[in-house]
Amino acid sequence: MTQSRPAVHPVDPPPLTAAAPPRVRLKDVQGMPGTGGGLVLRLLQFIFAVISLSVMATTSDFSSVTAFCYLVAAVGLQSLWSLILAIADIYALLVKRSFRNTVAVSIFTIGDGITSTVTFAAACASAGITVLIGNDLHYCNLNPCSRFMAATAMAFLSWFAASPSFILNFWSFASE
Repeated sequence: MTQSRPAVHPVDPPPLTAAAPPRVRLKDVQGMPGTGGGLVLRLLQFIFAVISLSVMATTSDFSSVTAFCYLVAAVGLQSLWSLILAIADIYALLVKRSFRNTVAVSIFTIGDGITSTVTFAAACASAGITVLIGNDLHYCNLNPCSRFMAATAMAFLSWFAASPSFILNFWSFASE
């Protein structure tokens, strides 16, 4: 009776010099730096921040309240940051490149995080003072409450436009 015996055939290991497969990058999502959506978000941030700054700066007595001074400083910073990054987005769109440099994306992420947090804090502080002046103390006849409310609302809208930029920048930075 003949029995079959198992045979072991050696398998050659893969060569050690083979390069690792290239990393697959995610497609650019609209709103990330260097995209059309990112440019729209930057321009909205800039427009709302400039309107808030203009309205607050044209009131006669904003400097008497610290929260309003903080709002002016915060939206001033937000407007400068948004304008600089809007210019960078325009450049990226013109040369048809997206921002995939880790250093650039980390700077965008940190800057967006700082400016959006400062803008939100200033808008919240100004909203609290505006409610205090208007509803609790009933001093709107002595102060331009409607201007304070409009500037605060524009600061909140600027923050609403800055938040997606920060989240998408953070996502892009984390996926690098």
